[in-house]
Amino acid sequence: MLRKALIPLAILLSVPAIGWAQPEVKTDVTRGDGKVTATGSAKVVATITAIDKTTRKVTLKTTAGKVVDMNIGDEARNFDQLRVGDVVTVEYNEALSLSLKKGGGAQTTLTEKPIEQRAEAGAKPGGMVGREVRATAQVVAVNKETNTVSLKGPKGHIVDVKVEDPDQMKNIKKGDHVEAVYTEAVAVSVTPGTGK
Repeated sequence: MLRKALIPLAILLSVPAIGWAQPEVKTDVTRGDGKVTATGSAKVVATITAIDKTTRKVTLKTTAGKVVDMNIGDEARNFDQLRVGDVVTVEYNEALSLSLKKGGGAQTTLTEKPIEQRAEAGAKPGGMVGREVRATAQVVAVNKETNTVSLKGPKGHIVDVKVEDPDQMKNIKKGDHVEAVYTEAVAVSVTPGTGK
């Protein structure tokens, strides 16, 4: 439906542990009547080769042989549980779902909520952080010649979106609403290695 509005997977490169490591990337797009969902994930596996407990710096080496230093903030629990040889897995997931809501009357909205899960005290470090953003935008113009739809969001900004599926274009009318739900999350897990 609104394929060009999908968040590009280039966002994956904005995650430090993902960007340097040539991640394993998976994407999927599903379409239904008045709805499209795109998902993407990237996964990186690296081994801890050095730990500086004073500066909380960890040196990681990926399976591709790339080496990077990462500073681990105080908010990360159980830093003292890390050992040289432990295997660190970083997984980044994002999804965007767009649904067409027929008719007027709905208001444009924008809400955001954090998603967080931390490792239990005493366990290996790890956890997940992310966010979910929900927005409703109003269709303010439909251009069938260029297959574009103009959407007005809750802050009054207007965005032109290319609709690649002509069948979906037939269903969209001025005054309709589009609901978007975007989620992103980064999960980190550590498994014991052989040690050195």
